[in-house]
Amino acid sequence: MTTLRRITLSLSLLLSSAAFAPLMAQVTSETIQTSAGAMQVSAIVTGLDEPWSFGFLPDGKIVLTERDGRVLLVTPGTGVKNLRTPPQVDVDGQGGLLDVLVPRDFAQSRTLFFTHAKRQGRGNGTAVTKAKLNSDDTALVNHESIFEITPGSSGGRHFGSRIVEARDGTLFVTIGDRGSDDTAQDRSLHNGSVLRITKAGAAPSDNPFVNTDGVQPEIWSYGHRNPQGAALDKSGQLWITEHGARGGDEVNRIQKGGNFGWPVISYGTHYSGRSIGEGTSKPGMEQPETYWDPSIAPSGLTFYDGAELRGWSGDMFAGSLKFDYISRLDGSPLREVEQIQGDSTQRVRDVRQGPDGAIWFLSVGNGALYRMAGVGS
Repeated sequence: MTTLRRITLSLSLLLSSAAFAPLMAQVTSETIQTSAGAMQVSAIVTGLDEPWSFGFLPDGKIVLTERDGRVLLVTPGTGVKNLRTPPQVDVDGQGGLLDVLVPRDFAQSRTLFFTHAKRQGRGNGTAVTKAKLNSDDTALVNHESIFEITPGSSGGRHFGSRIVEARDGTLFVTIGDRGSDDTAQDRSLHNGSVLRITKAGAAPSDNPFVNTDGVQPEIWSYGHRNPQGAALDKSGQLWITEHGARGGDEVNRIQKGGNFGWPVISYGTHYSGRSIGEGTSKPGMEQPETYWDPSIAPSGLTFYDGAELRGWSGDMFAGSLKFDYISRLDGSPLREVEQIQGDSTQRVRDVRQGPDGAIWFLSVGNGALYRMAGVGS
């Protein structure tokens, strides 16, 4: 723990914030009024440096990534470890160590999957590495780089980089357009797409373009700008949130082989105010389920299926990096129905439902991991 600057941990994931000795977070405990009642938000870990993602291990521990390359292991009642031998990453602009996936078979395999920026000649691109957590929970071992996108991009932007395990055990990986708009329509590249790969990094035989000449076989959908949120609903359907330009952040229900339009169609404009593409719709291109204007910069996505927070079961929750809140979305048609906001929700990067039925989230602005649950629970 001596190598972890400024990091503190509560003695238990369920203890009140009175047990903290925070050194960085601007808030360690607060009550937020919501449509489901008063919510107690408590900091679990503070002093984080650009936290990006986290996941829950079967034994209650939490694995957490920081963009500059650290992988942390939070152990309730004990502390925080900086795991040795994290994946080798290229820290550049928005890139670095990004998402982490704890697969369903972790208890048997001990394998974790990471997405990250990887150096590719003079540029870099999104890659997937798997590694095992060793038996004494001190290091990652047996690293294997299983996938990286087609090279040729530079500029440190739009890596996308969420990874989700599908019901059949394959992996969905989101890839941004790397700051080059038109490449999202070029299927000879992986840019601007949702990919589907096996846990060995191969393209499954039932992918939509696996037998199409000139198309990368891992592509599941394309025409995306920068998807930074991804999650399955209770039926196993994949949804993503993605950054638009100026306005036009989208929630998309991903369809096999679908073209989601970027940059041909969009509900936003360029940052200069200039119009994008051909308008908001075009035959053969998918429409978003909903969109935000102005942009909220969505990052992190989860569906709530617990019973602890009444009235929220089945709802979608997305973090906002720009406006510092958690968006709750519901209804048909889907729409934002609530903004959950407090001092703790500064630049929300990731949102997940915990095994305890609470909603957990990462705040980049506070450098902290928080747990949100009903007061008294």
